[in-house]
Amino acid sequence: MKLAILSDIHANAEALRATLAKISTLAVNRIVCLGDIVGYNADPAACITLLRQAGALCVAGNHDRAVTGQITVEGFPHTAVRAVAWTRKRLDAEALDYLAGLPPTLSIAGQLVAVHGALHPEHGFEMVRLDSDEARRLSFAALMRHPSGARVCAVGHTHHVGIFELEDGTIRQRTADPVALRPGAFYLINPGSVGEPRTADPRASFLVLDGARQVVSVHRVSYDAEAALAKTRAAGLMPAFSFLPSPVRDGLRWGVRAAGLSDAVKRMVG
Repeated sequence: MKLAILSDIHANAEALRATLAKISTLAVNRIVCLGDIVGYNADPAACITLLRQAGALCVAGNHDRAVTGQITVEGFPHTAVRAVAWTRKRLDAEALDYLAGLPPTLSIAGQLVAVHGALHPEHGFEMVRLDSDEARRLSFAALMRHPSGARVCAVGHTHHVGIFELEDGTIRQRTADPVALRPGAFYLINPGSVGEPRTADPRASFLVLDGARQVVSVHRVSYDAEAALAKTRAAGLMPAFSFLPSPVRDGLRWGVRAAGLSDAVKRMVG
């Protein structure tokens, strides 16, 4: 089975349309979405409709669950809290029911386990970031125990593309493109973000997992970012320091967290 894997759309319809158009040229069997369909940007209903029309298999992200009231916004940055409240008022009952019904995890044909944040712990895993080998090792352990028998787990949430391999107890990041999956090894793969990139590359990103060939490839797509930005600005959803380039703003965000500054400052920078 050939799967297109995407994540963190965050209500960016321009990015999602461009991504789906690219996927339509790749002869995939199914689209898998790792959650955070909504949040931050101004087209939540359109993004839900586009995914449903594409027949995508989706899991719930933390923003999806916050909009439906399944989790609180504790720990969310100020910009995200504002977007959750804005989004909730603009989705009809059918769209909210769709988000509320998304499962926390999916197992697909014994080939892939899909989850938003991490495969551990037992509760609250949609908020866990796999941004260290210590955290990855815990999710690798959960993958090795998973009843599906899959050797690949797809995660999102960090907005950074990454393919990590566990073989003979050693975790390493694989950076070739495509990455050939080794027999007996286990993998955590992250497609990055469709609608809210937080890297120097502003394009939407997604992965293709080719089960027959046992390879994972990275794909990036340009889209009309100015149109998406204009909608977000008009909706009053722009984050603090939005005048800065995305990589600078993202560096500031993570620098504030690393420096251990107050929760109020952390919320201000998102």
